Amino acid sequence: MPQLTSIHEIRPRQDRFGSNPVRVKLGVDVLENQQFRPIRGKRVGLVTNHTGLNSAGRRNIDVLMESSEVTLAALFSPEHGLAGVASAGRRVASSQHASTGLPIYSLYGETRRPTPEMLEGLDALVYDIQDVGARFYTYITTLGYVMEAAAERNIPVYVLDRPNPLGGLLVEGPRLEESLLSFVGYFPLPVRHGMTVGELARLFNAENKIGCDLKVIPMEGWRRTLWFDQTGLRWVNPSPNIRNLPQAVLYPGVALLEGANVSVGRGTDTPFQLFGAPWMNDTALAAHLNSRRLPGVNFIPIRFTPHSGRYRNEECQGVSVVLLDREELNSPQMGVELLAALQELYPEQFELDRTLRLVGSDAVIEGVKEGRDPRLLQIEWQEELDRFRKLREPYLLYR
Repeated sequence: MPQLTSIHEIRPRQDRFGSNPVRVKLGVDVLENQQFRPIRGKRVGLVTNHTGLNSAGRRNIDVLMESSEVTLAALFSPEHGLAGVASAGRRVASSQHASTGLPIYSLYGETRRPTPEMLEGLDALVYDIQDVGARFYTYITTLGYVMEAAAERNIPVYVLDRPNPLGGLLVEGPRLEESLLSFVGYFPLPVRHGMTVGELARLFNAENKIGCDLKVIPMEGWRRTLWFDQTGLRWVNPSPNIRNLPQAVLYPGVALLEGANVSVGRGTDTPFQLFGAPWMNDTALAAHLNSRRLPGVNFIPIRFTPHSGRYRNEECQGVSVVLLDREELNSPQMGVELLAALQELYPEQFELDRTLRLVGSDAVIEGVKEGRDPRLLQIEWQEELDRFRKLREPYLLYR
């Protein structure tokens, strides 16, 4: 079977606002329109990466450098580096910005938190990075660590808000257990939290009692009902392997496999839109998953050879995950279905225990081991989701 190179021909249904996108103003746009009043006269450190563009496509670095109202003094970059091209998990060294001469302090290298030396002489930190809307995307952990470091030095943090690409209504998937907090799980969030980075910052600050002098610059025009392609904003890949909105929609589900001995398509043209391994049977797996009749997706047998990452240059058998209806899909629930299918079909080969850090729930892993129906497991985590919905409510900025 030939390698699948694109599945974008199968499109989700037309959304209510899809033909006439709303024109959302980002936090960075609002700050510009305010003539930088909140940070006027300050020496600023900017936490950002390649996604830090205003709605006109200009870099926030250039916007701040050209302003006479503020002094941009340092840059801080998260996982994947300032340019957003480093592979997942690869450490990035601190360096110097070529066009401005500013130091670039990597927060994914020798340290993952700003050090006192990095913060010396700064009056404020500005955070402006596009998130993807899943609990284990590390940019939001960097946000938490930045707030903690800033609080220790009495430095205010300004978060320039950006959309959650998956919208702000749905809260889905297992909630992270406190014992499993890590760099891929800063706070006990469900897999899909439905919050913007500005809202998350407010939640982190209050619930973790960080004590940060936090200021969120909200967007204008964003509503919780909006998917990213309804905002009027240009898509910028938030990281090397999230290359379009369909991949972002599937990511909170397919990524649950990533800790195990499974390729999730890194090193192919369609990461997170397929998965497989040399020990799988493509037709049997596709038939099993399609028999589950999961809303919003279909599964096609596929053989592929990743050019990097897990199983580099080895032929894998697996499935292509075809997104039919993003409104119907519960992506984290689909992810648990994938775990259960692999555990049932390949109990000797599949390393289920290695998915715990991303799944975030011992109860779910044990339920899969026992062969329980994933639909029943979903019912059992609803109480935790209800608690989280109540917890997040005071920190929401948009309706």
